[in-house]
Amino acid sequence: MLSKIILNKVQKTYLNIFIKVLIVALTTWFVYSKISHQQNLKQFKTLINEFDGSSIWLVLGLVVIMMFANWFLEVVKWRYLSQKIEQLSWWTAIRSVFCGLTWAIFTPNRIGEYGGRVLLLKPENRASGAVAMGVGLFAQLVLTSVFGALSIAWFVQTFLPTPVFVKLAVWMIGGIYAAAFLVLYFNVHWIDVLVGKVKFLAKVKPFFGILENFSTRELWHVLLISFARFAIFTSQYMVLMVFFLPELPMLSMVFMIFILFFVQAAVPSLDLFDFSVRSFVASNLYAYITTQEIAVMAIVSFVWFVNLILPAIIGTFFVFHVNYVGGNGKS
Repeated sequence: MLSKIILNKVQKTYLNIFIKVLIVALTTWFVYSKISHQQNLKQFKTLINEFDGSSIWLVLGLVVIMMFANWFLEVVKWRYLSQKIEQLSWWTAIRSVFCGLTWAIFTPNRIGEYGGRVLLLKPENRASGAVAMGVGLFAQLVLTSVFGALSIAWFVQTFLPTPVFVKLAVWMIGGIYAAAFLVLYFNVHWIDVLVGKVKFLAKVKPFFGILENFSTRELWHVLLISFARFAIFTSQYMVLMVFFLPELPMLSMVFMIFILFFVQAAVPSLDLFDFSVRSFVASNLYAYITTQEIAVMAIVSFVWFVNLILPAIIGTFFVFHVNYVGGNGKS
């Protein structure tokens, strides 16, 4: 019996090592295979070389700093949400978020972010933790949907030659769509009720009970943190576009950024292939206000690299400090 227990411990140790190495290897391969063939990033490098002086490096440095501010706010939000289940230290919350970013990079529609993040919770809290994390992601989606839907209505009215009644209908649909997301968010407990009415979901029903515990005040708090992140996302694009393409009209530039976020959220994809979706949408949108589509795609690709690829690379260092087999995820 003793030899069996020792063998099991050895097996767990080796399995943990294998999983860690596998995650890092997958991340390294995905990043290298995509970055090495990313023409838009090469175009961004060419774009940088056209500018002299330290101003360009100040701008790029500001975008990177905003990335860290953005993910710090996500750490704050995750720590706030998880306190309903388990108290996390700041260091554990940071590791949790960055591990999730590494997992997200090679999984469809970022689904791996759930698994990567909740592994640092106690085993019995992981399912509820994933539901709580979903509240934070939903808050982000609400903002993307509200600003995106209204921006699409503005785009139709401004740039597409359509009858007045069509424009009014688009505004009405956009308004209803945005309102529906807000209503559902502030009544997120409806999801728990809905799960309870579906028979084959009976086993997971207890994990959704946490949705009943979020008050309107707490949901507002989460939404405000999410709005701060949304503002940072938008500012990253604005800073680069104002610097490289100062001729762009400010209002149109901002609304098109919102549409870009909306389409990006609506189209399931791998993070590593997400740049192609962003670039395609951005080049077609901004063609209405500029002929510098290549510069726009280069800017979009750089923001994609800074916000998703760079944090995923950083997350690989935290991956080695997670216990993937047994325990509470800490090693």
